[in-house]
Amino acid sequence: MEQNFITFSETTQTFHLHNNEISYIIKIEEDGVLNHLYFGKAMKHYSGHKTYPRRDRGFSGNVPGNLERAYSKDTLPQEYSTHGSMDYRLPATIIRRENGSNLHDFRYFDYQIKTGKPKLEGLPQAYVMAEKEATTLIVVLKDRLQEIYLNLTYTIYHERPIITRSVSIVNQTDESITLEKIASLQLDLRNDAHYDEVISLPGAHLKERQISREKIHGGIQSFESRRGASSHHMNSFIALVNHNTTEFSGPAIGMHFVYSGNHAFQLEKDQIEQLRVLVGINDYNFSWLLAANESFQTPEVILAYSDQGLNKMSSTLHHLLRERVARGEHQYKERPILVNNWEATYFDFDSKKIEEIVDEAAALGIEMFVLDDGWFGHRDSDNSSLGDWFEYEGKLKEGLKGIADYVHKKGLQFGLWFEPEMISLDSKLYQKHPDYLMQEPNRTPSSSRDQHLLDMGRKEVRQNIEQQICAILDEVEIDYIKWDMNRSLSDVYSLALSERRQGEASHRHILGVYELIENLITRYPKILWEGCSGGGGRFDAGFLYYMPQSWPTDNTDAVERLKIQYGTSLAYPISSMTAHVSAVPNHQTGRITSLKTRGAVAMSGVFGYELDLTELSEEEKLIVKEQVDYYQKIRPLIQFGEFYRLNSPFEGNLTAWMFVSCDQAEAVVLMARTLANAQPVFHEVFLTGLDKNACYEEQITKQRYFGDELMNLGVNVPDFYGDFQTTFIHLKKV
Repeated sequence: MEQNFITFSETTQTFHLHNNEISYIIKIEEDGVLNHLYFGKAMKHYSGHKTYPRRDRGFSGNVPGNLERAYSKDTLPQEYSTHGSMDYRLPATIIRRENGSNLHDFRYFDYQIKTGKPKLEGLPQAYVMAEKEATTLIVVLKDRLQEIYLNLTYTIYHERPIITRSVSIVNQTDESITLEKIASLQLDLRNDAHYDEVISLPGAHLKERQISREKIHGGIQSFESRRGASSHHMNSFIALVNHNTTEFSGPAIGMHFVYSGNHAFQLEKDQIEQLRVLVGINDYNFSWLLAANESFQTPEVILAYSDQGLNKMSSTLHHLLRERVARGEHQYKERPILVNNWEATYFDFDSKKIEEIVDEAAALGIEMFVLDDGWFGHRDSDNSSLGDWFEYEGKLKEGLKGIADYVHKKGLQFGLWFEPEMISLDSKLYQKHPDYLMQEPNRTPSSSRDQHLLDMGRKEVRQNIEQQICAILDEVEIDYIKWDMNRSLSDVYSLALSERRQGEASHRHILGVYELIENLITRYPKILWEGCSGGGGRFDAGFLYYMPQSWPTDNTDAVERLKIQYGTSLAYPISSMTAHVSAVPNHQTGRITSLKTRGAVAMSGVFGYELDLTELSEEEKLIVKEQVDYYQKIRPLIQFGEFYRLNSPFEGNLTAWMFVSCDQAEAVVLMARTLANAQPVFHEVFLTGLDKNACYEEQITKQRYFGDELMNLGVNVPDFYGDFQTTFIHLKKV
């Protein structure tokens, strides 16, 4: 008998979205107010017994049109709220009409249940491969007085503890309205839901996605970016947890905003300790003019539920992002081991220097060479040539094609760096099209890193850049592209928009970037595309839809990387996270760590090198060759196995994580100790995810263990000597 994953009860007036792991319940209250009842562990049925209790709360006014004092939008957990109907909490949407009013009151109007998952045009999103994977509920709300409709879209995956949410608004009035705020998700939780802490991923350039866990307090907490991108500073992900939630137990709700621009996660704990969560485009510097009969679609939010702690939440998100957000030919392909010339040469290179690095890479078994910044225009420093995507004549003896051919003849793949969203004032493009900049007329635009922003919301700008890139890609055989963006947005003003529409410029810019990338990845499907934004400034679920991997940080220091990679793994799959070995002293921190330690940390991601191979000693070359050989053996396990966090670098001197194959036949454990102690305390690391009845052999020592003893007794942390030490444990089932 086929299961109904979304049901509607006429008797109880409830929608129930459910599978074997989760339930989500919505109730239509009297007068059509949409009430959130439950999101959590699965229930087969809902009898309707647990309705929201009513009580007269001082200064919480009635639902408009209803005289019952105990019935108030100010306390009722709602599915979607708006300003102007006696709910004084943060609203999900603010809409201003031509008469200046922003008062609205949306009530239930209609619903649809559909098999599959509708496509959001022009936006990144989670998708399905077949309609039988998911079912979608669309609940239509209508303003009581105006012909303005909200379509709340909920998709439940049948075999995953995942629900996606988005909202579209349709203006069927005969006048224009202005959206001043429109969230993609509202989640109102009663205090008995027991979510009293929030985890976020704040950071900075070179220090991205640090884990912050804090108490949810009375009032408003906000986690947001106003930089025009998802940013180094506050990633577009949060998790709601209980104070007792650990990596392996307790409830957790993970929330990804599938968008690469300004975002806001707003939490408000009200006067009776209920929690409202809003997720969407940041209303800072945002507005959208919606003419009569026009609609607006918000980006999507992914909700993942776990009742088994943070590792289970992360695993759910890893699988969804890897399997139903990432796309293309390289989605499941093992990613090549590369060497990038940036930290080896910066802008100072010629054909001879590049060929020497390529020769060494080929001898060491490295699989790809990437030519970074400096190959185009007349670029010898970072103050020129962005926007001029043609070869720097004479810098490379036989040009890009000559280098690409040389790399391919050596048996390596060839990659190339671009920064397509930026323009230098010292460029031919600026000389010809100064109006292509994001800039207010008669105001000198702000410079950052000696570069400015192209207005990607304009079709002619996108077409110019696309044509230049295609001219290179059609001429040169390129296997990989690193797509960079090295500044935050500023001077957000589009010469193509009227003054009433300037609040649209930032969102239109992001939509334009998405369109440009979609055109290119469609035209060149065999290329492996990697995102970058000064490292991790745009490491988000939205960009993963277009590029299956991104450079998570410009910080290549192995010790710093422990925290960055650990924090990133909370929300993102390992296959999306590139990690390279660089030279010492490290270019960002000045720290000296062993090549062994640098390799061990980098091998916990999509592996590569960011140094001058020609300067390595013979001993170092031998170590690199061993690292390359070893990574090739464990690459499927690292990139596509189950990942578990064991010991957090945020909580002590020891870091441990592990990878387990899907069939539990193989596992690799990394243990890293940061600083040495004169009288070290003994520690064990308790493994997880193994077959408890199986016998495993450690591949170096050949010692044998049973799965249950490794998980229950643990393994001793080695007696490391010195700072910054690492070791691998490699287990195979016998």
